[in-house]
Amino acid sequence: MVTETPHPPGRSRHGAFLNPAGQMQDHASTASRDYHRLAVPPRGSDGLLAEQITRKVAAFLSGAGLFLIAFTLAPFQGTYDPDPTAVKDGNIVNQLGYLGLGGIYLFAMLLIVDARVLKRIASPTWVMVFAIAFFSCLQSYDPASSARGLMLSLVAMILVAGVLVLPRSEKDFVKAGANAVLFLILIDYAALVLAPGLAIHTATGAEPWHAGFWKGHLIHKNVTAPVFSVLCMFGIYCLRAGATVRGLLIALLAANFVLHTGSKTTIGFLPLAIMLVLGGRAVGKPGLMVFAHFLFAVLIFCLTLGTIYSNLFLSITTVLLEDPTFTGRDDIWKFASASIPDHLWVGHGYASFWQSPIIRGLEANFEANWDVRGIVSGHNSYLDAVLTFGLPGGLLMILLLFAKPFYDYIRATRQPASRHFADFCIMVIIFMTYNGMMESFLLNRADPMWLMTALAVFGLGIAARMGVRMPR
Repeated sequence: MVTETPHPPGRSRHGAFLNPAGQMQDHASTASRDYHRLAVPPRGSDGLLAEQITRKVAAFLSGAGLFLIAFTLAPFQGTYDPDPTAVKDGNIVNQLGYLGLGGIYLFAMLLIVDARVLKRIASPTWVMVFAIAFFSCLQSYDPASSARGLMLSLVAMILVAGVLVLPRSEKDFVKAGANAVLFLILIDYAALVLAPGLAIHTATGAEPWHAGFWKGHLIHKNVTAPVFSVLCMFGIYCLRAGATVRGLLIALLAANFVLHTGSKTTIGFLPLAIMLVLGGRAVGKPGLMVFAHFLFAVLIFCLTLGTIYSNLFLSITTVLLEDPTFTGRDDIWKFASASIPDHLWVGHGYASFWQSPIIRGLEANFEANWDVRGIVSGHNSYLDAVLTFGLPGGLLMILLLFAKPFYDYIRATRQPASRHFADFCIMVIIFMTYNGMMESFLLNRADPMWLMTALAVFGLGIAARMGVRMPR
């Protein structure tokens, strides 16, 4: 779906569904020239057959990868159990499963995608992101364990890259992705009828008040709501990019699923993200959309995390919302915020604060809404970034993942053929920027919220350097 920009006239460099900036090429004349190493020059039936097979395999792997990112390798786990001492059967599945998938997709990319494209996808952004994260492992109480967990995040990024760079054209990417996502959604709707105990929260377990809310194949409605929100956005992208019927079905079915999760914040953030992007596209002023987004981001920050620092913000939130504590998140935020100065410059280390022996060994605070000894995250991606990576590392991580993509978006949308894909990616980033005020997911191994965010950031990065290729 990608090619490099710029390149000398007469030479095409194919590797995914991105095309030389501002140029439309005839697909049949360039399809097998230097995109796939497996492809044979289109002279004779054997060459054409090999080319068709390679193209179908590449598209299938892209769709399958997108399916696995959203579906995970441990779906339908049943009742949510936040007990940190409980056995996590999915861990070994994730470790071995994603290692195997990483090997498969790496092999496929090396075999199919042009080497020149592969060299371009390793951007400085991702080098810095993982450099910060691996450095933070040195601050961990168990550096080896932290590094192993981070390696899973790195291996999962191979899957993300494969989804984007394997398909030959945007048509292939959209078709394969639409089939995969629609199949996933239908599985979840079938589970509501055939296995409601697995797909719907019940009154048993640690959070009986969530009974009746849909969670589908994921462990908790607060994960399901943002994941299905991204699937809804993907449906809108498919609708705009040519897969009209499937795109419309995906968007409607996914949006309905979000409504039944009962996640009020997500239900509010989803239409906001969609309207910002489509509204900016309608008036032809993407810069205005970016400005409006950052205003909303500051406002949401003030009315969420800002309430623990300012009585004024707390008063405003109390007037606007029925629950200004955000189901007790404010107590978690206060505890996390108070813990930052202890390791202000280098942080506590990757996956080394929540559920660590130090935290689990604390005495219970009976005045708090939540017992932090059993909390798995700070329920705020920005607070956790600073807590984990330190103030300099955390701020840089936030800028790379939530600010720089807007620069890439402006660059990508200068190419008309790239706009639908760029709009989808920035829509996801806008939504996840807001969702990050309530949930933590940055570099969280194979968490679908993280992988979908990574896919959008990665996609915009390569779209800014390469244009979307739409064969005739």
